[in-house]
Amino acid sequence: MTRIEPFEIHVPDDVLADLHERLDRTRLLADSPRKPWSGMSADYLRELVASWRVFDWRGRERWLNRHPQFIADVGGTRIHFVHLRSARAGAPALLVMHGWPHTFALQLEFAELLTDFDVVVPSFPGFGFSEPYEQPWSQQRLADSMVQLMSDVLGYARFFTYGEDISANVNDLIAATYPEHVVGVIATHAHFPSRDERDAATDPGEVRFFQRLRDDLGPHGGYGHIQGTRPDTLAVALNDSPAGLLAWLTEKLVEWSDSDRDDPRDVERRISRERILTEATLYWVTWSVGTSFRPYYEGDDERDEIPPVEVPAAVHIQKHEGDYPESLARAFYRDLRTFERLDEGGHFAVAEVPAQMAERVRAFAESLTSPTG
Repeated sequence: MTRIEPFEIHVPDDVLADLHERLDRTRLLADSPRKPWSGMSADYLRELVASWRVFDWRGRERWLNRHPQFIADVGGTRIHFVHLRSARAGAPALLVMHGWPHTFALQLEFAELLTDFDVVVPSFPGFGFSEPYEQPWSQQRLADSMVQLMSDVLGYARFFTYGEDISANVNDLIAATYPEHVVGVIATHAHFPSRDERDAATDPGEVRFFQRLRDDLGPHGGYGHIQGTRPDTLAVALNDSPAGLLAWLTEKLVEWSDSDRDDPRDVERRISRERILTEATLYWVTWSVGTSFRPYYEGDDERDEIPPVEVPAAVHIQKHEGDYPESLARAFYRDLRTFERLDEGGHFAVAEVPAQMAERVRAFAESLTSPTG
């Protein structure tokens, strides 16, 4: 049996002192005269840097450590995870997976609300306190690892699964290739067909959706192009400059959340400053920003087609993909129980509207366990 080791976060004092010294020496720049829209501004970054300098990390560390954390060897890689057990006997299990640029910590407020579930929130390999894979990252390997963690390590023969961003395809793969383990799959980033499948689309709504994605890629895809072509060069800068790291991460939190893109401070209506600084600190102290780029560099978007999902599915389309065609969901999720477009909640839906998403997950699970489910 795989040994599970209890884990607590404790950042050494000298690491925090070094961070503070670097923040004190930050060389901040003004916005360019013809600044392109980017979800970040010099004024807002200046505020965040000042807040990070006096951030009560020890208090935040105590809050994080109130969530039971563990390390386990999963297929030769040490994986960090939070395991919140319900007091309810026989509670269903739920796997909650993060994406980029966030960490397990951004999912915890959502996980806390599901007290009638056993909730497992892992850190993906190369993120935070999890080791990176020795070999190249792949979605199928990650799906295999997550199922092994849930079934072999933790003993859950069947469980619900949720993923978003880079874990969205992993979520689909788990449900498609391990249906015997999956009670139901929850998605806020519904299945995206492969490039060949997109090129072959004829439905007018699907064609418009894919064209819109291509149009958006030019002005808004620069981060992914750099992370997918020059990850190590970028990582050197972000691993050496906390202000640079903070700007790179926060820009995406602003752009992708359900907030006012013209006022970057509005992100804090969805994701508080404390949570933003927690994410930045976790990346900083674990030196993991470089390994977090691996899904982009190692061919993540060149994947094979994912087989259709036959297990029950609940799809809640986040606002930034509000034009996602229902026909795509119905073609891929063959037992689609729920399809809706969220009124609130962007790319980080369970972090932005945790109470609403917890209720949706609970209702889906109850519908499958009721006598008529």
